[in-house]
Amino acid sequence: MSGTSEGPTPAADLDRSAVTESDIDSTESGLLVNRPPAYRSVFAAAPLAMAVVDGEGRIVDANDALGALLGGGSAGLVGRVASDLLDLTSDARTWHAYREVLRGRQARLRCTRRLKQPDGRSLWAQVTVSPLDADMPGVLLSVADVSAHRDLQARLRHLQMHDPVTRLPNRTLFFERVSAALEAEAYEQSGTGRIGLCYLDLDGFKAVNDTLGHRVGDLLLAAVAERLTESAEQAGQTRPSVPLVARLGGDEFALLVEDSTGTEQLADLAESVLKALQAPFDLAGHRLNVSASIGVVERHAAGTTATGLMQAADTTLYWAKVDGKDRWTLFDPERNAHLMTRQALASTLRPAIERGEFRLDYQPLVGMSDGRLRGVEALVRWDHPRFGLLSPNRFVALAEEDGSIVPLGRWVLATACRQARQWQLDNPDDPPLFVSVNVAVRQVWDSDLVADVAEILAETGLAPHLLQLELTESAVMGSAGRPLQALQALSDMGVGIAIDDFGTGYSNLAYLSRLPVSVLKLDGSFVRGFQYEGAGSPPNPADQVVVEAMIDLAHRLGLTVTAECVETSAQATRLRSIGCDTGQGWLYSRPVSPDRISELMGTETYAVGNP
Repeated sequence: MSGTSEGPTPAADLDRSAVTESDIDSTESGLLVNRPPAYRSVFAAAPLAMAVVDGEGRIVDANDALGALLGGGSAGLVGRVASDLLDLTSDARTWHAYREVLRGRQARLRCTRRLKQPDGRSLWAQVTVSPLDADMPGVLLSVADVSAHRDLQARLRHLQMHDPVTRLPNRTLFFERVSAALEAEAYEQSGTGRIGLCYLDLDGFKAVNDTLGHRVGDLLLAAVAERLTESAEQAGQTRPSVPLVARLGGDEFALLVEDSTGTEQLADLAESVLKALQAPFDLAGHRLNVSASIGVVERHAAGTTATGLMQAADTTLYWAKVDGKDRWTLFDPERNAHLMTRQALASTLRPAIERGEFRLDYQPLVGMSDGRLRGVEALVRWDHPRFGLLSPNRFVALAEEDGSIVPLGRWVLATACRQARQWQLDNPDDPPLFVSVNVAVRQVWDSDLVADVAEILAETGLAPHLLQLELTESAVMGSAGRPLQALQALSDMGVGIAIDDFGTGYSNLAYLSRLPVSVLKLDGSFVRGFQYEGAGSPPNPADQVVVEAMIDLAHRLGLTVTAECVETSAQATRLRSIGCDTGQGWLYSRPVSPDRISELMGTETYAVGNP
């Protein structure tokens, strides 16, 4: 009979309590010579396998139950070393505890060992070692067959750790395996020291449940699990280990690659999974086609946590969904850093408005015919305490998403109108400048923009015709209901309405005649086409024809046209020749502070300053 250890004995199995009977004499032998006959009879007849071991660790007597358990008679056990028979030396902790009991310095030892019988079968045994009576040296050793109990525990654990629908490891077991793989001992002694994960979600699975029912949905999940398992097994044929496939819940699955060899291995696995899911599924009389989006993460195990790995995988899965589904996407630290920055900005937007962290710069709008400053566009900046000065494209979309664009927009509007009125008061001899302010559609829906504008104009004393509101083409075209009513009310008030970035959206020119719009701002992509491609080379004639046609139509509709992104004198000359009214761009000035606008008032275009 031989034994094998199941590993270090759990702490709960070792009793380290102090020995209360310290007078045990472990030097005597012949323990059963004076034993009362009744005691000896009970010992021999007991169903529990037992043996008496002397202070040197040798068996001096054993009952028939122990002989039967270990395979052979009890007589053959006498004189044998108990620790060898029961595998008590295979780990240092158990061996030390056993010797302490033999020496009378520990009250009891209990441990579980896996023992191999002569016929090759194995059994799990619970071994208990405890001192005999104070007047008798040695210890009593008892062995109980707990194989059935262990098997029941194993079955219960399997049920607890596996998904009943797919029979795959569930989330609990998956995280247990991930945590074990990230332990330093798991990767420092052998392997690549890396870990990889494919985290996938079925595209459109909810529609299957909603239309065909959960029974068909469960069948689909089980069929997908089979294909994922096949893909993992194929991938493991050329690798030291097979990736672990788990169902994490719903239609989410994961493939864990321990000791990964790099991103190429994970990319190959993700490709094989997508290919495996391409074939239709024939289930319960239905032919179903599904695809998956997969987030792929591969990195050094050192410094990685299970939570961090899953967060990265979840983020990357989201990218795969956003990028179009039916694809895999590799985790990108730079993209993730941008996302984290975006979240940090979103969470501090509203407090930043209250703390006054925003400021306005102004970019000149110059008359093309006479080169004089006609107005300015107010451009908001966020002077962030952590990220520095941020341009509108870093935070305006976030503000629109969470609704903070409403208080921010009102602050911009009030600040710009107040500044425009101040310029007018400071320069009474110059023509007053109009100020153009960008307005988001959500400001129209989520606030009373008309009332806000009327109140701000009254507070600042700015004339309505010196305020121009800019809305994007996609926001204005097709406007109906409340937005259109608000634009009409503002126009009736005398406020100018401009379409920003014109030419990039619907471009429904016929619809313009029904809108209260007074200005078109040509998108910079058209103006850039006026740039000379080389020395002496003419601009793109197609761009010039398109722009000339738009300007002509706008003028026929009674609208004025502003060209954005004017950067060269050649562009300005061509725009002037085809009738463009106003120009804006670095040829004239970058966005500047209010004080700089005061200096530029009354000057001609080229005196305004180049970038």
